[in-house]
Order: sequence, then structure tokens, then C-alpha cells
Amino acid sequence: MVTSLLSAMNGERAVVFFFVFRLFYSLPLSLLPHAFSLSLLSVFSLIVEIRADCSISLFKTRPGASSGIMLGAITLPTVMLSKLIQLSRAFSLQQIEIGEHEHMAMQFWAASACCYGVLVFLSVVMWCAAYNKNPHFSCSVWDAKFSLSCVILYSVVCCISLATISQTGFNTTLKLLWLLCHGFAAVKLILHLLNTFPYCASIGEALLLTSGLVLYFGDMLACTISKVCRLLISPELVSIRYGIKRSEIGIIIQGVLLGLLIFSVVFKFVVHLWEYFWGADNSESRKNKEIRRSLIFFTSLGFIMIVVAPSWMMTVLDFDVHPILWIFQFVFSEPFKRLSLCIYWSGLIYISVLRFYNISKNSKIERILLRKYYHLLAVSMFLPALIYQPKFLDLAFGAALAVFLVLEIIRVWRIWPLGQLVHQFMSAFTDHRDSDLLIVSHFSLLLGCALPIWMSSGFNDRPLTPFAGILSLGIGDTMASMVGHKYGVLRWSKTGKKTIEGTAAGIVSVLAACSVLLPLLASTGYILTQHWFPLLIAVTTSGLLEAYTAQLDNAFIPLIFYSLLCL
Repeated sequence: MVTSLLSAMNGERAVVFFFVFRLFYSLPLSLLPHAFSLSLLSVFSLIVEIRADCSISLFKTRPGASSGIMLGAITLPTVMLSKLIQLSRAFSLQQIEIGEHEHMAMQFWAASACCYGVLVFLSVVMWCAAYNKNPHFSCSVWDAKFSLSCVILYSVVCCISLATISQTGFNTTLKLLWLLCHGFAAVKLILHLLNTFPYCASIGEALLLTSGLVLYFGDMLACTISKVCRLLISPELVSIRYGIKRSEIGIIIQGVLLGLLIFSVVFKFVVHLWEYFWGADNSESRKNKEIRRSLIFFTSLGFIMIVVAPSWMMTVLDFDVHPILWIFQFVFSEPFKRLSLCIYWSGLIYISVLRFYNISKNSKIERILLRKYYHLLAVSMFLPALIYQPKFLDLAFGAALAVFLVLEIIRVWRIWPLGQLVHQFMSAFTDHRDSDLLIVSHFSLLLGCALPIWMSSGFNDRPLTPFAGILSLGIGDTMASMVGHKYGVLRWSKTGKKTIEGTAAGIVSVLAACSVLLPLLASTGYILTQHWFPLLIAVTTSGLLEAYTAQLDNAFIPLIFYSLLCL
């Protein structure tokens, strides 16, 4: 068995295993159960990925991409574990309370439960497919036994770990049920995503998105349940997991995303209801139907974002004022700096979009290379703001994400009068990883830059962690593509396009940027605790992963780089 695993090892899998081993090297003894669970997850996901690559695809995944199951399964749990390692250092120095550390531990177990649930589901699907084809296929029986062993071991380790941080057995049982719900929700969601948006993502990409959404919205649901328990039942039933303090900006971003989720469900329900009662009128012109649908869309969107979502923030998360009023107060608390930054961003976006849109429509420049200029645009936009106005940048990222989501909903549902216009405009910037059904590149670039910044809020003793997305995507990925395209000769593989020259250029450029950025951060008051050798390992590992992976690098590379910088 070990021999077959080694023979199936490729560049991407080797880099992922090295990344996991690097994480284990920095692990304190108190987190050994978490490390054991992650090692099980790594081996389990590798087995599932090998079986998936050797069998006929059971899902309509993105053409030209490998399954990416192993990378998709370990990315979010390793991010949570690296953050937990960082918080362990803070707790040993008495800079955080125990509740924050326990909350992050639960986030790790929840992320692991999502991935284990999906892996078990994939194993069962492949086992059933292989058994139906050949009932004497013994390897499938071995897969089922191995999957069951991994789940049992994970459950035992999880129970032991949760029992150490729970005051009673009842609390431990509730937490285990909560993790089980995460696993079931992840399976349902990934099935929905792969069936609703065929050929838009690999299984690994869908797994990363699924586990992230379940983890994020699960935390929001937990906050709501805990608040209801405080108001209606008893404060003693509320777990300490949900008692951490959240920033106002984080609350607003959560509320906006919750509002958009509710809006999507409400809008589809209202439209179906309207068509059921009044849709039989065939004399009504198509134009009038589109106008009516558009009115329902914008009316329901405005009501939910102005009334429903703020009510949830003010009731559940104890927001003192209406969020819109708070945003105005926040922006005008430093009007010159923040409004100047808005004008600077608006000018850059207008000039760049106008220029590159015309080039993309008329030029023969490769689309993937043209879009790297937007990575450089992200550096010029986000880097100054992150150094001098980090909180305002947090809020701006949330606003940009909300705008992108609304525009994508308008494009997909062809909402009059903007739907077709948005579709034509966005199609000018797509590449082979996008489809007419779903365009994800701009989301991945935005979130790739934003997630390390959002996750670095609170305690952070590694000053470069917020810059993980900007450095890896805006500088490293851009330089690797440009140098590799123009000067690249030696390829990493016979079938791939990535070159050794491009990868070396990306690694060197990120190290050069760090050498400039660290003294600049020191001059603005940051206490530097970043050492060069671990930084070299982090930059090299993320650079090699970018070279070998066929997955959406904007989604994975910043998270891997962030995890390594936290160590």
C-alpha cells in the first residue's frame, strides 16, 4: 500500500505533504490531537484523490483540472490550525482569553468535520460505482474499511479533545452533534454546487468553497442560537464557543452576506409565487414581465439589506446603532484620509478598467497574461491602504464583495436592464477557468487578498500575515506569469505550462518585496517578529505549489501562504 501511494505522488501532492509537515514542526504539544486528526485527513484525502483520478468522473467538474481533493480537503483545516498555533502563543503570554482559543479550536474541528464528511461521501459514491461495475472489486472494499477506520479514529480523537475543553458531558455531546451537522451540511452543499454549476469548479475547489461557507454561516447560526438561548431560555445553555468579541466591521460583513443569502431565497420564492398566481396571463409582453421581475428584485434587495440584515446585527450581535449610520460615522471620523483613499481607488479602477477593457476586446494578448495587470492593480490599491488604513480596507473589502455578489446575481439571473450589460462586460475578462454560467476569477482575486487581512484581525504577532494575499497574488503570481511567458524555457512537467524560470522569478520577487516591506512596517510602529528562514520556506512552498497545482491558484495560494506565515 505504501509503495502504491509513493508511486502516485506528484508535485502537487509532495508540496502539500511538505506543507503539512512544516505545520507539524511548529506545533505545541497541547495540539497533538489536532495534528493527529490532520494527518489522518491528509492520508484519507490522498487515498480518495487517487481513487477519483483513476475512476471515471462522477461529477461534471471543470475541464482540464485534476480533482484537487487533497489540496481542497487540507487547506481550511490547516488555516484554522495555524491560527490556533498563533493563539496558543498568545495564550501562553496571557494576551488573549481562553474563550478565544477554544473558539478557534472548535473552528478547526468544524472545518475538519466538513472535509471528513465530504470525503466519506465521495468514498461511498466511488465504492458504489466500482461495486456496481464489478462486485468482486476488492480494492473498493479496502477503501470502505479504510474510510471507516479514519472516521472512527477522527471521532475518538475529537471526543477526547472536546472533552478537555467542555465543562460537562452534555456540552461535549452538543458540540459533537454540531460537528455532525457541519459534515451533513457540507455534503448537501457540495452536491448542490456541483449539480447547479456544472463544469465550473474541480472537486477540490468546490470542497474549499463548501467548507468555508458551512464554517462561516454555521458560526452565524451559532451566534443566533446562543442569543435566542440568552433571551428565551437560560444563559447557562450558551456555549463559550460563541462568546468571543467581534469587531463592528466583522459584524457588518457577516450581516451583509447573511442578507444576500436571505435575499436569494426570498426573491426566488416571491417570483415563483407571483408566476403561480399571475403568471398565466399570456397577453402580457415579455418586456413587462422583465420590468416586473426587476422591480421585485431591487425592492426585495433594498428591504432586506436596509431592514432585515441590520435588524439581525442589532438584535443578535448587539450592534448599538444602525449599521449604515455607523458606516458614515466611521468614514467621516477621518474624512480626509478615507475619502482621499476612495477617490484614489475610484480613479485607478476607472482608468484601468477602461484601458484594459478596450485592450481585451481588440488585442491578441493572451487573456491570462492581460489579467495579471489586475493583480498589479490590486497591489497598488490595497498595499498603501493596508499599511496606513487597515480598518477602512477591511470595510472596503466587504463592500466590494457585496457589490461583486449582487452584480453576479444580476448577471446570472439576467435582471433587466443591467443583466445583459454586466454579462458582456464581465465576459471580456474571463479565461479558461470561467464559464458563462459562473464567473469566479474576480471573486477569487478579491477574496485571495481579503481573507488573510480579515483573519489577521485580533492578536497577530506575525506582521506579514495580512499581506499574504497581496504578496502571493499581486507580486509573486504576476511575476511568475510574466517572466515565465516571456523567458520561460524549462517546464516543470511535460504537459503543464508553468516554467522553472517563472517560479524562480515569483519567489525572488516576493522575497524582495518582503525585504522592502518589513523596514517600512517597522517605521510605522509594527513590532517585527518575522524570521527570514521560515519566511524563505513559506515563500518557496507557496511558489512551488503555484507551479504544480492545476487548481484555482487565487483561492489556494494565499491561504497556504498565510498559514505558513503564522508559524
